[in-house]
This record gives sequence, structure tokens and C-alpha cells, in this order.
Amino acid sequence: MKLLSWNVNGLRAALRKNFLDFLAAEAPDVIALQETKCTADDVPAEWQGYLPFWNSAEKKGYSGTGILTRTEPLSMSRGIGMPEHDREGRVLTLEFEAFVLVNVYVPNSQRELARLDYRQEWDRAFVSYLSGLQTRKPVVCCGDLNVAHQARDLARPKENVRTHGFTVEERSGFDAFLDAGFIDTFRAFVQEGGHYTWWSQMNRARERNIGWRIDYFLASAALQPALRRAWTLPEVTGSDHCPVGLELAL
Repeated sequence: MKLLSWNVNGLRAALRKNFLDFLAAEAPDVIALQETKCTADDVPAEWQGYLPFWNSAEKKGYSGTGILTRTEPLSMSRGIGMPEHDREGRVLTLEFEAFVLVNVYVPNSQRELARLDYRQEWDRAFVSYLSGLQTRKPVVCCGDLNVAHQARDLARPKENVRTHGFTVEERSGFDAFLDAGFIDTFRAFVQEGGHYTWWSQMNRARERNIGWRIDYFLASAALQPALRRAWTLPEVTGSDHCPVGLELAL
């Protein structure tokens, strides 16, 4: 089973940048999208045979998640069941027979760390949500987690120790996923640095590969025997993020 995840930084913009050609060429079984910035009414109803599911933010043109799947899920839910965290369309969950897929766009702590306190509240609530799902079925969680977990996950760690996305608090929030029994699937296959999924749009950062790895596939430890490969697609443009992938033998 081939899964992709991509922060498209606006799905309507991505559609103008050949998103459908990318979808046809890659042909994933499921693709999870973050920062869609749209509602179902803003985009096509038909998706090349995929079933679309959406969770839009209350604020128009902001945040949002979506999933396109070839297999009809057993169930779908939006949010994590906490109104204070569910107004921005950040979580979309589909249950399949073998696992539960959670698509997430984690809040950014913002410059000057203005939203760091809220981010920590979010992290705790989200780990609790995933842990609850895991009690009944293995979970795959994918999306933009807005944190580089380790120094090898960004090009310039020393210069960014207190930068949003690489604070001790946010990295500890990622540790909590691992403590809850999740695997960073990319690191199950690739150990070296230099593999990034987001680049600033300034100073030719992408061309120079001065980036951050902040987009992930996490999987319950129970799924480890099913992991076949995990990868990034840095050559795919159209967003300041690139897609990431996971293949499962299911």
C-alpha cells in the first residue's frame, strides 16, 4: 500500500501547478494533504477515481486538511473531539480495515514563539488522541508536524536552537510520540542528515538544500513488520514543502 503526504500550501494553487499530473504519475493508494486552505466547494468534486474527504478551518482560506483515497474507509472523523483544538481543520482521521490513518497539520509556534504555549497544549492533546486510537487498532499518523526532531533534521541546527520548529519544548513534544509507541518511519530506513521536506522561500534555500525535515509518517510499533520503505520527494515542486511517502505490506 502506497501512502503519500504533502503540505500543498494551498490546494487551489497546487491544482494550477499540475497537482493532478503529479497524482496520476505517482498513483498512491492514499494521499493526505495539509494546509489545503479551501473547502470542498472550492475544488473539483471528481478526483481521478479517488474518494475525497475534507476538514476545513472555520477561518476561510486558512489551514485545513484533506485525504484522497482509492479505498472507501470504514469511518471518517474530523478533529480530536476537543472544540478548543478543532476550529482550524487540523486533523482528519480515516479508519481502514488494517489501520487508522490520521492526517495532521500541527500548529506553528510562530515567530517570537508567540504560540508556543498553545503548541504544547496541542501536542499533549494530540498524543492523547493517538494513544486512544492505538488501543483498538494500529495507527499511521502523517503530515506537517512543524518540528525538526533532531539536529540531523535541519541544515543549520546551531543557528536555530530557539527558532520555532526546533525548540526544546517542540522536540520534547515529538519525543512523546515515540514514547507512546510510534516509529518515525523515515528513520527506520535512512539515518543520515541532508533529507529535508521544507525550505524557506528566501535566499535560494531549496536550491542550496538549506532545509528542515518537518513532514513525517509515524506508525504504531505493531506495524513495523509491514514497513517496506519511506522516502521524500524533494524534486517535486509546487509548494515550499515536498511530499513524503510510506509503503506498507498490507
